[in-house]
Amino acid sequence: MYAKKRYLSFFIITCIAMFLPFFKVNDNHLFLLNFDQKELNLFFIKFDMQELYLMPFVFIILFLFIFFMTTLGGRVWCGWSCPQTIFRTFYRDLLQTKLLKIRKNVKNKQQDTQNGIKSIVAIVIWTCVSFIIACNFMLYFIPSDYFLDYLLNPSEHKVLIGILAIITSWLVFDIAFLAEKFCIYICPYARIQSVMFDNDTMQVIYNEKRGGKIFDGAVKLWKKPPNEIDECTGCESCVKICPTHIDIRRGMQLDCINCLECIDACSSVMQKLGKTSLITWTSQNATQNNTKVKFARFRTIAYCVVLTIACVVLFLMSGKKENMLLNINRTSELYKIVDNNIVENYYVFLFQNTDKKDHSYFFDTNNTNIKILSPKKPFGIKAGYKKKIIVTLASENLNQNSTKDIPTKIKIKAFADDSKDLINVDRDTIFVYPKKIR
Repeated sequence: MYAKKRYLSFFIITCIAMFLPFFKVNDNHLFLLNFDQKELNLFFIKFDMQELYLMPFVFIILFLFIFFMTTLGGRVWCGWSCPQTIFRTFYRDLLQTKLLKIRKNVKNKQQDTQNGIKSIVAIVIWTCVSFIIACNFMLYFIPSDYFLDYLLNPSEHKVLIGILAIITSWLVFDIAFLAEKFCIYICPYARIQSVMFDNDTMQVIYNEKRGGKIFDGAVKLWKKPPNEIDECTGCESCVKICPTHIDIRRGMQLDCINCLECIDACSSVMQKLGKTSLITWTSQNATQNNTKVKFARFRTIAYCVVLTIACVVLFLMSGKKENMLLNINRTSELYKIVDNNIVENYYVFLFQNTDKKDHSYFFDTNNTNIKILSPKKPFGIKAGYKKKIIVTLASENLNQNSTKDIPTKIKIKAFADDSKDLINVDRDTIFVYPKKIR
């Protein structure tokens, strides 16, 4: 029975999603895109927003994994992991059917629910649950340590309240009213999945050889096949239980979300006759050739290779976290000539200490002709803080050209004064020598 396995899968995914924002190692999260403090937590390592070059790799791995699962198991994501399916199962099967008895049983999803007090109660309960889901979603963008304080001070965090209201409203409309129409008409995944399928992709397939032919294309021939050897009883249990209201006996359809409930329904009927289910989760080749599903093939191996490469690259790049950041900007005044042909250039250095400890910082240049006029000595920055420094570099005017200024490339090496070998960065900038005045 696939239903129990699906419910277990939903429970595990829900627990992970609900509790993961609260799980920390060394005060860092597995994943937290913190817009409030402009930080990214990834694999329990804290990165600054300027290190967001890691995010594309996270999305690449996510989409590659979904594509891989689609090529391997069809729309297994939709039926077993998609939040839309999980929420609809909670609302329809648990809330409406088991608790409020609005629906007669979970085996008939074709019957419309009756409007009444119980339906309103179901929507009210789901609204409360939707608000909890919205809060849980925002915990991946706002640290759990601060979220409750923000929530209790709505006047100071109107944007947060607005986002929560939008997410909650959408979930109520989507799950209570739009329902599976979202999967059928709106979700783009159903449209792109067909290009990822091949004849070895696992699908929900009705065995026409055993059960008999029900459809000729889109035309339904009869409810029960007329031949004596045809095993389909025409009970249509597989049709009644389908959440997207399709008849799987017609063949593979985009509306199928691989929930496998039709397999459970057919299994319970055929078991009484001492036979196996006419509907199975298998591939076209396996059905036609009466063989096992071929999992290891070019497409799946290729996805595994690319996924492995992407994961290795992400792991290596995340291990190269910089413990200090430096941005260099020149001021609007390009240069200034002072005291006997001495040229001064002005810069704004923005230092950021991304380490967990306080450090004292200073810098140097790779050009021996250029001296540092200010600052004169190292300066301290607390862990996680930034500091803006006005820097003046000076040099004798070495430009012999009388028609134009000459910009010279220089390299700034910044470092933590107490840990030069471990915490240092190099940045390129220019020093402008003005044209020679005769």
